[in-house]
Amino acid sequence: MENLTKEVCKIAQKAGLYIAGERKRFHEEQVERKHVHDYVSYVDKTSEQMIVEALQGLLPDAGFVTEEGSADYHDERYCWVVDPLDGTTNFIHGFPPYCVSIALCRGKEILLGVVYEVTSSECFYAWKGGGAWCNDVRMHVSERKIADALLCLQLPYDSDAYCSMAQYLLGCFYGRAASVRMIGSAAIALCYVAAGRLDAYAEKFIGRWDYMAGALLVQEAGGLVTDYEGKADFTLGNSIVASNGCVQQDLLEAIAKK
Repeated sequence: MENLTKEVCKIAQKAGLYIAGERKRFHEEQVERKHVHDYVSYVDKTSEQMIVEALQGLLPDAGFVTEEGSADYHDERYCWVVDPLDGTTNFIHGFPPYCVSIALCRGKEILLGVVYEVTSSECFYAWKGGGAWCNDVRMHVSERKIADALLCLQLPYDSDAYCSMAQYLLGCFYGRAASVRMIGSAAIALCYVAAGRLDAYAEKFIGRWDYMAGALLVQEAGGLVTDYEGKADFTLGNSIVASNGCVQQDLLEAIAKK
């Protein structure tokens, strides 16, 4: 699994180099709208095609769950979960971070996860039981309590459904925690929790491609990952609470009161 993870790192890095190159000549006229405030471009689509083709060479019999739908899953034993460009809105604006995210699953079990942050050339990766790493340096979550915590309370595209929760959580933790951030990439937020840069991250109405790889990174770095109801089985849902473990209950208790 370690060797397979390293091969996936190479694939993610190659896609990341493509994304970085296209960013230099990208124009907003090339953007399409999937839904309100939910954007896609030829960069997302081409990156996904590159990744899918390369992953098929590693495991020809595996299925795919991809954000842009260029490949399918038909109950194969193994499934690649791919976000070819997480943080598309950031990418469009030339605002970091944005990344490539790839996970391999067997049923509900996440076997490996790779996230390549394009603007910093950081490759975050983990395989089950092998720890979490960034550019060959092992990562571990922080040990901060809520008063000193830096939280990422992300804003999903579905503002109508989430606006009241977003305002509520901000009201709960602004002034109670050290500070609150919104960085525009679920995958990177999870990596930053794994690296101890953030102490927790929470978001709802997101896809499996957004969180699958990063969730394994947090777990392998010693952190906790649940859904908004506190359930450990989050892999088929649309919500994530990930933390260093020290502040997990603070977030879950706040969410439960809403």
